[in-house]
Amino acid sequence: MSAEKNKSTELDNHSIEEIDEWLKRYPEDQKQSAVLAALRAAQHQNEGFLTVELMDAVADKLEMSKIAVYEVASFYSMFETKPVGRHCVAICTNISCMLMGSDTIVNHVEKKYGIKIGESTPDGKIFLKVEEECLAGCDGGPMMQVDHVYHMSLTPEKVDKILDSLE
Repeated sequence: MSAEKNKSTELDNHSIEEIDEWLKRYPEDQKQSAVLAALRAAQHQNEGFLTVELMDAVADKLEMSKIAVYEVASFYSMFETKPVGRHCVAICTNISCMLMGSDTIVNHVEKKYGIKIGESTPDGKIFLKVEEECLAGCDGGPMMQVDHVYHMSLTPEKVDKILDSLE
C-alpha cells in the first residue's frame, strides 16, 4: 500500500498523538467527547478532507459507531468529505454581514476565480465554502475566514490582496 493511500485510510502517528492528548481531557467512558478534535486532526492529515476510511478510523479510536462519526462530520461545516482546494475561504452571509455587503464580496470572488460557492478553483488553490450562516464576526462585516484566520471589514480590494497573497 502506498504512502498516499495510507494517508487517506489510516490515522498517522501525529493524528493519533493529537487525539490521545484530547482524550486526556475527558473521562475514560466519554471518549466520544473528542470527536471534533479527532475529525479535525484526520482532515488536516489528509490535506483538507475526510475519507470514509479516516472517519471509520476515528470511530474505532473513540469506540463510537461509524454512523455517529459520519453524522458529526456531515453536520459541522468545518468538515469536508470530498477533495477541496488548499485554501478554504468562507464568506459570512448571515444577516449582519449581508446588510454590510457580503453579497458583493461573494459575487466578486466568484467572478474573479470563475467558481461558485461550494467549488474549488481548477488549480486546486482556493475552495469557496458553501455559504456560512455565521462566523461570529458581526461587528466587522462583511467578513471571511481564510484557513481559519478572520478578515473583517472587507472590500473587493482587500479580498484581492488577501487571496492574491495565498500560495
